[in-house]
Amino acid sequence: MITALSYLSRRERGMVALTLVLIVVQVWLDLLLPDYMSRITTLVQTEGSQMSEVLTQGGWMLACALGSMASSVVVGYLAAHVAAGLARTLRTAVFEHSLGFSTAEVSRFTAASLINRATNDITQIQNVVAMGLQAVVKAPILAVWAVLKVAGKSWQWSAATAVAVLVLCIMLTVILTVAVPRFRRIQGLTDVLNRVTREHLTGIRVVRAYNAEAYQEAAFGRANDDITRTNLTANRVMAVMNPGMSLISAGLTLSVYTIGAHLINDAGQPERLGLFADMVVFSNYAMQVIMAFMLLTMVFILLPRAQVAATRVLEVIKTVPAVADPASTAAPPARSGTIVLEKVSFRYPGAAADALTDVSLSAAPGQTVAIIGATGAGKTTLVDLVPRFQDATSGRVLVDGVDVRDYSLEDLRSRIGYVPQRSYLFAGTIASNVDYPGQGADPQARERVVRAVATAQSTDFVEAKEDGYDAEVTQGGTNLSGGQRQRLSIARALAAEPEILIFDDSFSALDYATDRALRQALAQRSPRATTLVVAQRIGTIRHADRIVVLEAGRVVGQGTHDELLETCPTYQAIARSQLTEEELRHA
Repeated sequence: MITALSYLSRRERGMVALTLVLIVVQVWLDLLLPDYMSRITTLVQTEGSQMSEVLTQGGWMLACALGSMASSVVVGYLAAHVAAGLARTLRTAVFEHSLGFSTAEVSRFTAASLINRATNDITQIQNVVAMGLQAVVKAPILAVWAVLKVAGKSWQWSAATAVAVLVLCIMLTVILTVAVPRFRRIQGLTDVLNRVTREHLTGIRVVRAYNAEAYQEAAFGRANDDITRTNLTANRVMAVMNPGMSLISAGLTLSVYTIGAHLINDAGQPERLGLFADMVVFSNYAMQVIMAFMLLTMVFILLPRAQVAATRVLEVIKTVPAVADPASTAAPPARSGTIVLEKVSFRYPGAAADALTDVSLSAAPGQTVAIIGATGAGKTTLVDLVPRFQDATSGRVLVDGVDVRDYSLEDLRSRIGYVPQRSYLFAGTIASNVDYPGQGADPQARERVVRAVATAQSTDFVEAKEDGYDAEVTQGGTNLSGGQRQRLSIARALAAEPEILIFDDSFSALDYATDRALRQALAQRSPRATTLVVAQRIGTIRHADRIVVLEAGRVVGQGTHDELLETCPTYQAIARSQLTEEELRHA
């Protein structure tokens, strides 16, 4: 939690310093009140006292009360401002840091957990800072100052106060020992609940198609019951705190007045007046000591969860991405689109075997190189190495003659247009998705959008919409068909006009006519980009300049369609599964 506070800005740290000063002023004013009350008590019981003297002391009491109230209001405002500012900084840090995560880090944390850490966990930290900044600072100052005030009044009263504080500390220790582990577990169970909910909403069509509503309800019910039981156990333990504090407070008050009654009864007449005033003052100061611990109680309720939350948030922020910018970069080379893989191997973290082994291939500027193979052969893994979604375990991946690990990520990825297997569109318009991440200020932007949409064979359905290029797109593109989403994803890659295009099985949702028209349009683009195409269909790649055949992560064949039909058994098997004998003879 302390480490999380290091993310406060300089201005917010200044506010914290001012808050500390105001809290000291507030405590000082609060502790002056019993002194004025003691003086008023003495004046009332002293013969010959003037009413003006009583009113003067009462006026000072009122001034202290108003001053304490004003300090409290300003302290509350500053604490809320500091807490909100810290939460904003942490949310920004978590979001920006997670943007740099490679596939390995995202898989390790999971999307549901990252969302939970950026929202719920940071809210826990914000709450404890808003309340704790006042209570954590005020409570010890109030307790120590009050103890110093009552020291020497009477050992019996001091002993009663010490016993009350001891019982209070024992109660808090027991409660926190039981509650903290459960609060830590709650955070993990919240991740599970978020994951189950997210899976259900994302896969709602599959759930309905398989009549799996009851199964999903059972899965949600189990996650919900787990977090409910843990919450109930933790909060039942914490529920003992408030009545326990009230019992200790009431017991201390009763002890002070009982002891005071005996002391006054045993004292002589001249001493009784002073003892009565001391008892009034002591009871007030004793309550201040208990009040200090009651303030800490609020923090103890929030602190365990906030401590766990801070650990989880800082775990994200301090995780070093496996893929990051190099310490220094040379001047970027000229953009030509050359791609070379030299004896590249790759193994996923924790895997027993390589996903790719000694893969070597090259693509010259303007060439189309296709990659084909059975499911799990390593096709997507291979093309993911070019934009550095993950780094090769061994070997080198060169773009324009430079190892991709020597580029800044921004420079490298600005050379590449990438279309993933699963098309994803963002909430907005068709134009904003194609022109992603947005070059709206560029007067040529709309022209690039129109040209890219035309190349992606999407003009017909885009212009058929009422708002055309400004038609609304929902999150994930759920208001479009799979083929429309795929074509707009292709248009997005084309609009950037990169030197390299990567299509990761990006034609699977297209019919053969659209597939053929799209490939022809790509071939007619000038200048042609170097293109890597991952595909399952022979028809999509048969006219590629070179076809690379993968099997179990190894290259088992390279060449044109005709050459591979003669020399590569794996390619022959794939071709026979998709083409008739007549098509094979006339291939």
